[in-house]
Amino acid sequence: MFQLSQQDIHLGAAASGKQEAIRQVAAALTSAGCVSAAYVDGMLQRELQTSTYLGNGIAIPHGTTDTRDLVLNTGVQVFQFPQGIEWGEGQTAYVVIGIAARSDEHLALLRQLTHVLSDDSVAAQLAKTTSAEELRSLLMGEKQTAEFQFDVSLIALDVAADSLMTLQALNAGRLQKIGAVDARFVSDVITRKPLNLGQGIWLSDSAEGNLFSAATLSRPAQAFDEAGEPVALLLTVAIADQQPLTLLNYLSDLLLSHQAERLLNADAASVLALLTSDVAAESAVLSAEYTIRNEHGLHARPGTALVNVIKQFSSEITVTNLNGSGKPANGRSLMKVVALGVKKGHQLRFTASGDDAEAALKAIGEAISTGLGEGAA
Repeated sequence: MFQLSQQDIHLGAAASGKQEAIRQVAAALTSAGCVSAAYVDGMLQRELQTSTYLGNGIAIPHGTTDTRDLVLNTGVQVFQFPQGIEWGEGQTAYVVIGIAARSDEHLALLRQLTHVLSDDSVAAQLAKTTSAEELRSLLMGEKQTAEFQFDVSLIALDVAADSLMTLQALNAGRLQKIGAVDARFVSDVITRKPLNLGQGIWLSDSAEGNLFSAATLSRPAQAFDEAGEPVALLLTVAIADQQPLTLLNYLSDLLLSHQAERLLNADAASVLALLTSDVAAESAVLSAEYTIRNEHGLHARPGTALVNVIKQFSSEITVTNLNGSGKPANGRSLMKVVALGVKKGHQLRFTASGDDAEAALKAIGEAISTGLGEGAA
């Protein structure tokens, strides 16, 4: 994981405008041995091509693909501008993160940082803090509550099982493997019968051994009966705080509307979406999958081009990186799209619901096929 030191942080900076701010950041990257002095020209040119403002008072200036050969070492320099820098119309940056990366190394860095920066309260603290250590800790997520763990890696479909005990053991073991629970949880969960929620859906948890909140799910290849009760899916939840309640509310809504069947037929990414986001009725949703061919994935420039295409339409559109966590992101948010960590060859699933959904998906496909402003690869 990328590490940030206090030496990379510059508090209380001031600049007359965006260009001067970028020059300060570039000079710091040069002094830190990350880039050659001429890299600043690429950073300024990138800003002319497309704004690197992410939202929440954060900007991430970086060079163009033509200046990657000037990068000596991957790194960042963080400048705090408490008075704010006008970054574009209606855009004020309080924290500017200058990035130097040779290839797609910066995508992992961005995914880590944008996860933290997507929290409005954290962004406000970043702008106001007078402590470099606090700013560093905020950026690294060290002061955050442990994130609720539930992604496609914790969803097992087509499991060869014909008993609840098998599903209970698999789920408990999966949670223990990621460190969410200890042996007390495992022992308790596998010895108690889960709760039958109806429609083939079962739920298990424990009051003991919860280390951080997480969830995992197993769906047998063939539904079976146990003591006369149908078993088609088992969800096991580790509850250390309030975060899992959102997932349980989504599950409850599906059951109350008699739509549990959607969970029993969907692929892993769709199961994740159904349990973590508002998903329209199947009849109202269109989806399409496209492969990103851009050499350096969805960094700021092609990410901006994609978001701009999506914003032309009124439909609700989500983007899921099928090669990543599998969690859907709001397609209108550049920060959330960049945070998907999309690299060349990754497959994205777009879902759209609304009057112009079909046209939106077609336009998105065309934009991706032509390289999102970088030319077809």
